[in-house]
Amino acid sequence: MTYGIVLTYTVTPRWLALPREQRNALRTQHLEPVFAAYADRVKARFFDAEAFSGRFSDFAVLETEDLGAYYFLVEALRDTPVIAEGYLTFDDVFLGVEDGFHAYEQALNPSVTNRL
Repeated sequence: MTYGIVLTYTVTPRWLALPREQRNALRTQHLEPVFAAYADRVKARFFDAEAFSGRFSDFAVLETEDLGAYYFLVEALRDTPVIAEGYLTFDDVFLGVEDGFHAYEQALNPSVTNRL
C-alpha cells in the first residue's frame, strides 16, 4: 500500500528572526541530510502556506510504502536543532491510503481483478 501523509508545521518567530543566510545554513546542515537519508523510502514535497492559512505556516506532502521509515524520519527530524531548539513545531498530520478501497475489494474477492 502507498500512504500519503500531509505533515503540517509552523516556523516560529525565533526562526523568522534569524537572518536568511543562517536559516538556509540550518536547513542545509540539519534538515536536508535527514530527508536525504530516507529519500529511497519516503518521497517529500514542500509547500509554503502562511499566505493561505492561519493554522500552520508550511506543509510537506510525503509518500511512502513504509510507515516505519516515515516514523523514523520524523524522529530524526525531532533530534535536529531546528526542532529541538524550537525553530519549528509540528502541527496536524493527515494520513491516507492511496486507493485503499481497491486493496480491500481484492481482499474480499481475490478472484476479481481491480478495475482502473
